[in-house]
Amino acid sequence: MKTLLDSLRDSARSSGLLVLVGWLAISPVVLLQEVFGQQPGDDSPPAVQREFRAAWIATVANIDWPSRPGLAGQQQQQELIALLDCAVELRLNAVILQVRPAADALYASKLEPWSAYLSGTMGKPPAPYYDPLEFAVREAHRRGIELHAWFNPYRVQHPDAKGGVAPNHASRTMPDVVKQYGKYLWFDPGEPASIDRFLAVVADVVARYDVDGVHLDDYFYPYPINDDAGKPVPFPDDGSYERAVAAGETLERDDWRRQNVDRLVERMYREVKRLRPEVKVGISPFGIWRPGNPPGITGFDQYASLYADARKWLREGWVDYFTPQLYWPIDKQQQSYPKLLAWWAEENVHGRELWPGNYTSRVRTSASVPADDQHWEATEILRQIEATRAQPGARGNVHFSMKALAKDYDGLAAKLRENLYAKPALVPPLPGAEGPIPATPQATAGASRDAVTVRFDLPGASRPWLWVVQLKRGDRWEAAVVPGHERRYTASAAGPRVVEASVSAVSRTGLEGPATRVLLQRD
Repeated sequence: MKTLLDSLRDSARSSGLLVLVGWLAISPVVLLQEVFGQQPGDDSPPAVQREFRAAWIATVANIDWPSRPGLAGQQQQQELIALLDCAVELRLNAVILQVRPAADALYASKLEPWSAYLSGTMGKPPAPYYDPLEFAVREAHRRGIELHAWFNPYRVQHPDAKGGVAPNHASRTMPDVVKQYGKYLWFDPGEPASIDRFLAVVADVVARYDVDGVHLDDYFYPYPINDDAGKPVPFPDDGSYERAVAAGETLERDDWRRQNVDRLVERMYREVKRLRPEVKVGISPFGIWRPGNPPGITGFDQYASLYADARKWLREGWVDYFTPQLYWPIDKQQQSYPKLLAWWAEENVHGRELWPGNYTSRVRTSASVPADDQHWEATEILRQIEATRAQPGARGNVHFSMKALAKDYDGLAAKLRENLYAKPALVPPLPGAEGPIPATPQATAGASRDAVTVRFDLPGASRPWLWVVQLKRGDRWEAAVVPGHERRYTASAAGPRVVEASVSAVSRTGLEGPATRVLLQRD
């Protein structure tokens, strides 16, 4: 009897084409590649979900990493690898690493000193030496995870800083633009030199490191404080405001302050896009723009107190993604998670990506801790993710912070793996994402008694960012996202028999190319 393989060979001879037929030593399996436009199966594999799944890795006060200052370089690396491996296990596709907590650097910088959160002494590099950001980017990318660099634009010194400051710290080199406010030191946002320094820092990182994103959090003008008598303490910017007025500024001080922050945000966005258009720019502001927006919402007014007009940045399109910190429970009506998320979605007139932030660290550490407003059950975060998925225009969540997931607070990590994050997801491509669409892969597949192995490559020297590999077991497809440097994927042969595989490539900008489908047939 003439086999399907014989038919393909005959077709190849008659057409003058060479059919790629892969034979793996692990099993006597016939491997048929889709090379003549024929469909190996009647049904196509479903598209892999597009959802941003990320966690912040905070370095300020050693919240997430390193676990304490002064660890040897190898220990720091091991801890970071453990966090990245946890991200892989949870099927996250990005981490947001804090690289500039307070006018310092968790990377080799000629502009600012080494952070004390690494060595314990500001200005002293890790020992044995390595570059933490370079290491983090390399290890994240090796796992197929995006790494976004997180900057604080204005904070100069945190009150928990120990050991003094380095000679090249801004508090010494730029004393005219650094102000004391409460227990902190801050760049004065009204001083042009403050913006110039920040933009130089961001540009330096974007130019020298292969980061996937640039990220700011909710700290702009500092959160207001009161004196011992309970009276508000004004931010000490009399001098910079007076100079601005003398130069022709006509805005009232509050509006001028908001203008200062607006300028920083807009200039940052344009500078990143000038240097590397593919790098994503994101901001995670306080979750409420102003009380009463939407109606019924009460709480802190970032517009009036932080001088952060976050709605304007979104409406002007000065971001690629927006991560409002919706740090309240679903059922808290005065700060309703779904109502606030819907409001931000309505304000997203340019269709930027909306990936809200979640206060995952508020989940109780274990089931033995009574649940209350400060200690949530893990199901609260699950409900918030479900609410995000139900909101049109929102396609992801960012968890604060990685520690809560790594330590599996209240079993949350296990619940995510088993339920909402049971299947992999690709980062959504940004609106208007550009770049070449990956070519059709070459692929072969085979099975042994214990394993199914799919091998793949792209023609020429091109390399994708990721691979999407899907296996059809019986009548159902299962998917895996594989880092682009890999050339094969192995899965267990246990369970329903694998009858077909599909492989496609994904570009760095998130564009997915056509799939190659291969059948598995046993003799």
